[in-house]
Amino acid sequence: MTSKELRKSFLDFFEKKGHKIIKPASLIPNDDKTVLFNVAGMQQFKQYWSLKKDPILDIHPGLNEPLGHTRVTSSQPCIRTIDIDEVGDRGHLTMFEMLGNFAFKGDYFKKEAIDFAYDFITNILKLNWKDIIVTVYKGDDLVPMDQESYDLWKAKGIDEKQIVLGDKEDNFWGPVGSEGPCGPCSEIHFKGLEIWNLVFNQYYKKTDGTLEPLKEVGVDTGAGLERQLLAVNFGDNFDDKTIYETDIFSDQMELLKSKAASYNEKSARIVADHFRASVFLIASQIVPSNVERGYILRRLIRRILRHLKQLGISENLFELMLTNLQNNFGEFYKEIMDTKYILEVLNKEADKFNVTLENGIKELNLIFEKNNKIIDGKTAFYIYETFGFPMELIKEEAINRGLDVNENEFRQEFEKHREISRAGAKNKFGGHNLSSIDENSESFKIRTKLHTATHLLLKALREVLGEDVFQKGSDINDERLRFDFTFNRKMTDDEVKQVENLVNEKINSGLEIQKQEMKTEEALKNGFIGSFMAKYPEIVTTYNIGEWSKEICAGPHVQNTKELGKLEILKEEASSQGVRRIKATCARPQQSHHN
Repeated sequence: MTSKELRKSFLDFFEKKGHKIIKPASLIPNDDKTVLFNVAGMQQFKQYWSLKKDPILDIHPGLNEPLGHTRVTSSQPCIRTIDIDEVGDRGHLTMFEMLGNFAFKGDYFKKEAIDFAYDFITNILKLNWKDIIVTVYKGDDLVPMDQESYDLWKAKGIDEKQIVLGDKEDNFWGPVGSEGPCGPCSEIHFKGLEIWNLVFNQYYKKTDGTLEPLKEVGVDTGAGLERQLLAVNFGDNFDDKTIYETDIFSDQMELLKSKAASYNEKSARIVADHFRASVFLIASQIVPSNVERGYILRRLIRRILRHLKQLGISENLFELMLTNLQNNFGEFYKEIMDTKYILEVLNKEADKFNVTLENGIKELNLIFEKNNKIIDGKTAFYIYETFGFPMELIKEEAINRGLDVNENEFRQEFEKHREISRAGAKNKFGGHNLSSIDENSESFKIRTKLHTATHLLLKALREVLGEDVFQKGSDINDERLRFDFTFNRKMTDDEVKQVENLVNEKINSGLEIQKQEMKTEEALKNGFIGSFMAKYPEIVTTYNIGEWSKEICAGPHVQNTKELGKLEILKEEASSQGVRRIKATCARPQQSHHN
């Protein structure tokens, strides 16, 4: 069975069981700020179990329409970064594909979930149940043993010796992030490898760690496609095979082996795994940077380059590897078919890294020669800042020479650097500070107009793209405004035009701009939008642009929108933090001439 066939078989099976097939969500969570990435198939459905959203009535942010069903199924790419250093062994992956079936509002619970799993494993995967162990939650002081699941498995004919009682670490799942739905789970292991986890959502875990019973129970299952594929294809000689021998990775592994001057299996596995994850991240409009999601992508790409070097491969294989990936995944995941853009991001980062790699290694070697035990944090930060080496690479090079790195000192140096950067930012107009510019100057007037335009721009973006759009940052000079905002894909040309037209409509309407002060709590209650990055004092300054735009802001602003002239959007692009960026300018208003 191929990976395509397994994915289709799973989705078809559950569709026949009354489930609606839901398309995969973006790797960037739509409405969950507790995590950087989608880390589980259930994440896009998280709010349905907590009853914050209704699957029948409420708009799903990734679909722009309600689910319309209380039982759904999906195949979801997930990123988990805690295992990056483990990649290369038999089963750890940076990105994996999670097959899942889900039930909301009490549609079905433990009996049906176990029935479905048993049916699929028996009749579709055709695995031998004698090779399978199932686990059940044994209970603790807060949550009782899951006797119901134990009895249901036993009723299927599973021998008691194959039903293992597990503790909270293994058999109580969730939540994703700091709070959310969770509950006991029943894992299914084939010859020691977990291939499916059935989670029974019965509780809501709050941020203080307390559990509250959910008003309506639900089911959340996660089956690793890669692991099920391994079990199906290599069940007879399972102990000798790895995920990298399935069709998901086999073409990449063969390519790397054919090109390597000094082949080693672990480096090839790391390259194959990290390349797949990197392409999917880039397709989610994440670009390499030194923070958050962009930092993870940068770290992956640079690890690819380091391990290609260890394989003795100097040829650029990105295009060949991307073709392999597209042949395997492109039919289901259309977003990875933007060949030009994906290669552009990969090659740009490779060029940037290769320029500094050799010099950085030389510098490291000189440092290592002077140290016989530990590299201090200041030295590590110097290498990080000067050569762009992530801490993981510095550690890797140090370990290869029997040295250690003082990571605590490194983090302290990193924080000092961030504080200096923040202080410098206060002198930019993006930080709402014009103290260094003469209020009577032409520069001050231009920047005041452009700053006012950012408020109109944010409101227009929220109307066109949805209320999940928030300001992420801004920077203004005499030539243009730059505005960063949360959004998980490239805007279409039509959307850009809609935003531009809407702003200009409000400019031409001659909206008056009013300033007032009020308590922060009152401002937020009355619909004034603030930057989620800011920490506000008790009393804040607010600005109304007519009755259309309402924001907390220190100003300054023009008095009437007609003073802005006409907004022109120059460019829409990806920002360094996985958000979108617009660059725009305001043309001077036309002057009337009298003879």
